[in-house]
This record gives sequence, structure tokens and C-alpha cells, in this order.
Amino acid sequence: MTTMNGAVTTEHATGAGGRRLTADARRRQLFEVALSLFAAHGYPATTMDDIAEAAGVTKPLVYQHFESKRALYLELMDVFSTELVTRIVKATAGAQGPRQQVELGFAAYFELMVDNEPAFRLLYGRDAPDDPELGAALRRVEDAIAQAIDPLIDAGLEPEHRLLLAHAVVGMAEGASRHWLSSRRLRLESESRGGVDSRDDAAQMATQLADFAWAGLRQVHRI
Repeated sequence: MTTMNGAVTTEHATGAGGRRLTADARRRQLFEVALSLFAAHGYPATTMDDIAEAAGVTKPLVYQHFESKRALYLELMDVFSTELVTRIVKATAGAQGPRQQVELGFAAYFELMVDNEPAFRLLYGRDAPDDPELGAALRRVEDAIAQAIDPLIDAGLEPEHRLLLAHAVVGMAEGASRHWLSSRRLRLESESRGGVDSRDDAAQMATQLADFAWAGLRQVHRI
């Protein structure tokens, strides 16, 4: 395994089945472990010791990849933001019209939510860190999504008006996400819907919110 200064070490360099992990693979593993712990227990309650233990490595090895828990959290937010925006842009690129763009954008958003539930719990969960810098990282994610949605609102509006509406659409998706995450937690605890595919939820929410958003957006005019 390659350390921060380029030296090679064999400590904890193997994964499941005795396979050696490259530095990139180890970093991805630590990302996944940290995301899971942050989402389950909250940022404040999770320590670098917890991350190292869950990953089956030593804490010094974790620090070879991330200088601090804060740096790890901030990078997680950046990676998640990039993935979400990429999905939305890719999904809407092939739309046949503005109404379909709206639905495909919501679909990409909610599909990622069910594919990567821990990331959304980290973003919108009850244990979001009470810290100015980390809070700013969360807002940057929302800003990035709004910037991706902004070009889809083509109604001859002033840029500030269009961006305001983009943030309003993000707020709709965020509210629906919080509701779904809370409801899903309750459903899992009661095991009342264990056989239901979460992707069905994603598709339904995309259609329902697209109907609601489009009903408003098509009435928007320049003020």
C-alpha cells in the first residue's frame, strides 16, 4: 500500500479474501465505512477510531488518507454533490420537452436517494453537524443542485428569478426526501413493507412532484 509520502507498506493492505487493496480501493472503502457510520450515528458521535475499527485497519492508516474527520466529511459532501449533479444533468439531457425534463430530473434525484440512502441520511438526517463550516458544506450541495436545475427553467426570466425558482424546486425535493427517509425508518422498524422495492417509491415521488412543480412552472412569467 502506498502511504502519503509514496512509501509502500504492507500493514492492513489486504481486503476480504486476502486480496491486496490499492490506495484508491482503500480510500473508497474508508469513504463507504465513514458514510455508513456518519449516517447511522451522526457526525459528532462518530470517531476516527470507529471508522478504523469498522474498516479493519489502524487509525494511523486512516490518517494516511484523510487528515481529519472534518476533512473526510467535507470530501464526502463534495463527492456526493458531484454525483448528484452529474445524474441530474445526464438524465435531463435526453428529455423531449420541459415537462419531461422536470420529471427526469426528479427521477434522477430520487433514484440516487434509494441507491445511496446513507448519503441522503447524512445530508438531511436528524444528526446534521452543528458547525458553521460543515453546515456551509451542506448548503454548497443544495447550491450545486440548484445550479444544475437553473438552465432547465426556460421561461424568459431574469437570472435571479430563475435561480430563485431553482432553489424552490430543490426545497421541494429536500422536503420529500426528509419525509421519505423518516417514513422508511418507521417502516423498517415495523417491518410493515419489507417486500416493497424502494425504486417504486422513487418513481412515484418523481411523477407526483413533477406534476406539482410543472403546474406552477408553466404559469411562471417575467415580473
